[in-house]
Amino acid sequence: MSFAEDAYINRPPMFDGLNYAFWKIRMEIFMESIDIGIWDAVVNGPFVLMQVIKEETVKKCWSKWSESERKKAQYDSLARNIITSGLNMDEFFRVSHCNPAKEMWKILEVTQEGTNDVKRERKHSLIQEYEFFRMQPEESIADVRKRFT
Repeated sequence: MSFAEDAYINRPPMFDGLNYAFWKIRMEIFMESIDIGIWDAVVNGPFVLMQVIKEETVKKCWSKWSESERKKAQYDSLARNIITSGLNMDEFFRVSHCNPAKEMWKILEVTQEGTNDVKRERKHSLIQEYEFFRMQPEESIADVRKRFT
């Protein structure tokens, strides 16, 4: 990801398949900077307006929404637009079928970071590799570096 290329305040940061952790933080900040409600739609799902009719809770008809309710309902669409605008073609097609934005975000997280179980296994594997790391008797520091590059 080229920071200079993506350092525009009006355009979401681009994710090209590399350095997901960096992109994820920047994307969260980008959405919050536009409107905290957009990020809320990613974290908590879309705003669904309900009303009580004859002691039954049902979705409120969109034609009866107030202006502020319409704005809240739009957050999920804005979030989906921002997310897809910040993805390369491969990543776009991975999530383009998703609705709502929360689902898009979750698929990107699982694809790029893995599930919690995968992350835990990866961490344990790295810890074990570190604990068993030993320099071989005839090995120089330069040789060790070559093993890990």
